[in-house]
Amino acid sequence: MQDKLTHFRIGQIVNTQGLRGEVRVYPYVDDIHRFDQLESFYLDKNFNKEFEVERVRYKGKMVIMKIKDIDTIELAEKIKSKNIYISREDSVDLDEDEFFIADLIGIDVFTVDGKKVGVLKDVLQYSANDVYVVKGDNDKEYLIPSLIKFVPEINIKENKMIIDPIKGMLD
Repeated sequence: MQDKLTHFRIGQIVNTQGLRGEVRVYPYVDDIHRFDQLESFYLDKNFNKEFEVERVRYKGKMVIMKIKDIDTIELAEKIKSKNIYISREDSVDLDEDEFFIADLIGIDVFTVDGKKVGVLKDVLQYSANDVYVVKGDNDKEYLIPSLIKFVPEINIKENKMIIDPIKGMLD
């Protein structure tokens, strides 16, 4: 089984905002208001230097963030295009039936009758529900909706997902 990620990417600084060092962040999280609780973060996998959040506000689907000690547009320009990471310990608590996408990638996928389908390669996130991308041994990709009807069991400890496909889903 794969090692668990120690840090998660939660957004990317895509532009500056105004002249006083604020930045626009494109969020990579399901709930944009997760940024309300954000106190500190790392940039581009440099986990030795932590940045502090002074304040957060929202403009449409973008996060407008003021970072401590980034007080000019010139300093904000220097961090444009960088990704924002948080440590696993600082992330949200999950319910028993919830998982981090990073922990699902690479698990083995089987049908309810024990036939191996392949390995989970990606999770497509849509507003209605997520869709699991499973790559079979034959390099064929299968799209499995993330619904209890089709995915009755996910067992991270055993590194497996059980699916109950309908006719045509695995053709």
